[in-house]
Amino acid sequence: MDLFVFTVDPGCARDVVAGGAAGIVVDWERRGKARRQLGEGTQINADTPADLRRVRAATDGRVLCRLNGFGSWTAGEVEEALACGADEILLPMVREPGEVDRTLELVAGRCGVGILIETQDAVEQAAALAARPLSRIYVGLNDLRIDRRSRELFRPLVDGTVDAVRAVATVPFGVAGLTLPGGGWPVPTRLLAAELVRVGADFTFLRRSFHADMVGRDPFVEVPRMLAGLAELRAATAEQAAVDRRALVAAIDEAGRRSGEPLVPAPMSQPA
Repeated sequence: MDLFVFTVDPGCARDVVAGGAAGIVVDWERRGKARRQLGEGTQINADTPADLRRVRAATDGRVLCRLNGFGSWTAGEVEEALACGADEILLPMVREPGEVDRTLELVAGRCGVGILIETQDAVEQAAALAARPLSRIYVGLNDLRIDRRSRELFRPLVDGTVDAVRAVATVPFGVAGLTLPGGGWPVPTRLLAAELVRVGADFTFLRRSFHADMVGRDPFVEVPRMLAGLAELRAATAEQAAVDRRALVAAIDEAGRRSGEPLVPAPMSQPA
């Protein structure tokens, strides 16, 4: 499973990739994000084209640039990301295939185009979106939760949503994010990693929790340890995988109870 680290620190970018991460994400998304995520305690980055150039110069890993959601500014952002050396762009907050088609036209094959499925509209049109010539598809749990007006971050992992999107994805697929083994709250990262293995995720992101847990630690030790943990989960028996899945569902249900949000019937069929 490929690990992509959100960072604009050239030293961090160099070391995590040298330690085994697949690449780096530089995050330009902020248009309307503070309003959309008001009171949610989420992370809003302020990365710049200069950051992208510095990260590009620091590593030979794959460099992804998350743009703002589609709009009149997208053409300019595409050109700037390309000029700064991005290998791929990520289009967030997709709501309909036309946004993706127009972005693909703007890119014209000059780099990869990945999308973030993090609205209910995108979930419902996942098959049509997945039919486009994309470089990757990622399900963003935070914004999907907000779009659904839910307090349960991890519910899409167990209500059939993630399985349904994964079933139509024919390009690298990712969801959620990980931190160091032994960390993670309210869902332990081991259970989350086991779920990513179960759904066949090809990649995931390392963000705020990872950076917090990495303070004082060596990426040349910790990144290989994460990769080894994922390899161990891939080798788990069917019985152990079933135990992990039940524990994940229980942890998510408990988090839901703590949120005060009543459990509701799944919007999609429960995976077998």
